[in-house]
Amino acid sequence: MPGSTVRSIRLLPDGTPLHNRLLAALPAADYARIRKHLHMNTGVTGRTLQANGTPVTDVYFPNGGVFSVTNEMRDGALVEVATVGIEGMLGIGVFLGDRSGAGRTFQQVPDGALPSMTVRHFLKESATPGPFHDVLALYAQANLLQIMQGTACNALHGVKQRCCRWLLQTQDRVGSSEFLLKQEFLAIMLGVQRPTVTLAMRTLQDGGLIRTRYGRIRVLKRKKLEQTACECYEVIRAHFQRLGL
Repeated sequence: MPGSTVRSIRLLPDGTPLHNRLLAALPAADYARIRKHLHMNTGVTGRTLQANGTPVTDVYFPNGGVFSVTNEMRDGALVEVATVGIEGMLGIGVFLGDRSGAGRTFQQVPDGALPSMTVRHFLKESATPGPFHDVLALYAQANLLQIMQGTACNALHGVKQRCCRWLLQTQDRVGSSEFLLKQEFLAIMLGVQRPTVTLAMRTLQDGGLIRTRYGRIRVLKRKKLEQTACECYEVIRAHFQRLGL
């Protein structure tokens, strides 16, 4: 069941340990069946995995790193609408009946392998009542709640607060205090210009909360970062915990 303890280390088809929580939540027999349909991919930062309005051919179950689902305006401006890591999947719209990409999905923070499944196999497996269908339904709900909270956050909270939220979520997903993150990508995620992000990051660094160097960020004072972030970080995390994801 979702949220249950994984008692033994499960492996992906390439022999690496499984970290994706949706797949890890499956009973052993169900995971063994799903595993046969998984293909391993190498993530490339910035490469589009699913594009707006184009048919989705594969869904992905991140085993590390951070992926962004963005919405593109007519003038080409991008803004993040959802962030996905080991707690979720890319292409949840297919489960809900939409086989076209909604926004542009790409990897922002590299870390780990990227298992995928063809839409054909995914639809066959997810249409069958059972643990796989159930955990996908829970994630669809959690993803919706995340999008709702993120929308309110972007409208009501300052750049510095939102920046802290994003850094905390990224640290949670990669499981490390240090990770690669380009400020140009962070600007897209926050829906602001790069100079605005640079100023916010400099403020956090001057305060001793983080250290940035050559596109690499290290969280130095996690507690202070949590105190500086807006309420949305805890709200989103609570949604996933409540649903066992």
